[in-house]
Amino acid sequence: MGISFQMIGLRPSSQRRTAPAARAIAMLTAVAVTCSSLPVRAQDGGLPIIRDAEIEQLLRDYSAPVLGAAGLARQNIHPVIISDRSFNAFVIDAKHIFVNAGALMDSKTPNQIIGVLAHETGHIAGGHLSKLRAELANAQTAAIIAMLLGVGAAVAGGRAGGGSNGSVGNATMAAIMAPQSAMMASILSYQRQQEEQADKAGVKFLTATGQSAKGMYETFKRFAENELFSSQGASPYMRSHPMSKERVASLTEVARSSPYWDKPDPPELQQRHDLMRAKLHGYLDRPDTVLRVYPPTDQSLPARYARAISAYRYGNVRAALAQMDGLIQSMPNNPYFYELKGQALLESGHPAEAVGPLRQAASLAPNPTLIQVMLGQALIATNSPAAASEAINYLQSAILRDPDIPDAYMQLAMAYGRKGDNAQADLASAQAAFAKGDFRTARQLAKRAKEHFPVGAPGWVKADDIEGFRPPGGSRGPF
Repeated sequence: MGISFQMIGLRPSSQRRTAPAARAIAMLTAVAVTCSSLPVRAQDGGLPIIRDAEIEQLLRDYSAPVLGAAGLARQNIHPVIISDRSFNAFVIDAKHIFVNAGALMDSKTPNQIIGVLAHETGHIAGGHLSKLRAELANAQTAAIIAMLLGVGAAVAGGRAGGGSNGSVGNATMAAIMAPQSAMMASILSYQRQQEEQADKAGVKFLTATGQSAKGMYETFKRFAENELFSSQGASPYMRSHPMSKERVASLTEVARSSPYWDKPDPPELQQRHDLMRAKLHGYLDRPDTVLRVYPPTDQSLPARYARAISAYRYGNVRAALAQMDGLIQSMPNNPYFYELKGQALLESGHPAEAVGPLRQAASLAPNPTLIQVMLGQALIATNSPAAASEAINYLQSAILRDPDIPDAYMQLAMAYGRKGDNAQADLASAQAAFAKGDFRTARQLAKRAKEHFPVGAPGWVKADDIEGFRPPGGSRGPF
């Protein structure tokens, strides 16, 4: 499927108000291993992510050699694209590397993003998340003990000296805040050490795979230049990352020692990178912005790609389809040009015409999972019972590869509904709600689905599992 948006739920386990120390620990856990000093803007509903077959495949190709060098090739680690225009990347578990759309759009070369991925891989390979949690637990325990001792001493002192309630209160507040400040400084220092370790590990992985660390160096050099304007006077001891100028100095020495420092990216990889950036601009920017970045005088393939996407998104479908045919003619084995044409036809109300290009896209793509979901949607929209049966095959194939796509289950429910199979339709609807993190609706639909299946049948068992699921701590998120 072309670029689509969904929310990854990362809700806290409780909505109650937390104490300052607890809020600080929660914040540190969330941003502990970001690539840059820029914050990730989490939303109440979770992280807004982008799903796209072309971009995800490119990131998999970028990360595979690095993960192999780190000994993580079999750990099933996936790149995830965040719909955020800041330059950032981070990890919050050992299964995903999150990359902001802004990082992809601002990076001029594949090597710059590969360097970022290598850095984040360094965090996973170094076990930094689990180590940080242990450090947080130790620091919190020490802070609580210090706080209790400080409060006791302040109260005792107030009684002994006959102090007023105000002076006792001020002393108590000071006793509470002092250990918290010390805890924060200790944790931030620990995080800075982890960032330095991840930098060195990233360079090691790049060198082991015959790739340059110049992209990583260029990225952090830009951060250092930006810091001149954004953080003058900031204390280096209250940062979760090393000061960028110090980081660049340390990185420069180890990165330039690599025999691959001046090795350029392969031209075909650079072209894929440029197409990826153009695609994001086409989908995320207004038409006037797209034309400024990719003016009509620019007849390169990426520029034509961005303008074709922008044209279809803003209603000029006829012109867009002509441009898409030109792209296909220029690169007839590119599956994502066919996917784009199929998406434009489907969304403009021509599902039968969309089936052909989407079939071609699915046959050419190395990982057709998301394209199969869109192909299933197009087949269902033709209102043909035979097409619904074919759609079920594509959708089930997609779900086997990626069981966390809500749209796949939603389309599967519609396909079963077309065939009059209410039991499977209810089960697929329950699975769609579950994949979205809407567990209450999922349980209701699963309970209804169970009534249609014989007890113990595979469908009944799946529905029973959903009905009986209770998220830990009340979290709604699928991760």
